[in-house]
Amino acid sequence: NSAESTVYQTRKFVEDNKDKVSEDIQNKVEESAKAVDEALKGDDIEAIKDAMEKLSAESQEMGKAIYESEAAQAGEAGDAEDAGSEDPNVVDAEVVDEDDSEDEKK
Repeated sequence: NSAESTVYQTRKFVEDNKDKVSEDIQNKVEESAKAVDEALKGDDIEAIKDAMEKLSAESQEMGKAIYESEAAQAGEAGDAEDAGSEDPNVVDAEVVDEDDSEDEKK
């Protein structure tokens, strides 16, 4: 049951993120999912465990690729924001709450 659930969730994860990772990574994850399906048809617990470990490793690689892709996009967006904030009319200042200053003196 756990293996079937993991395969289902992994396939859904691939489907939901297929535009964020390469086809090569998607194919590796799908091959691992198929290996789990095949292992489940038999009674060999070790084969199921091995297939699940491989699926887990491939899923983690996919997650890593998605994370790196999103981090790169966030970095590009941050660079664009930094470039736009060089307005000559912007003044850096520190706000001092006078009420807090008076409380500290007491």
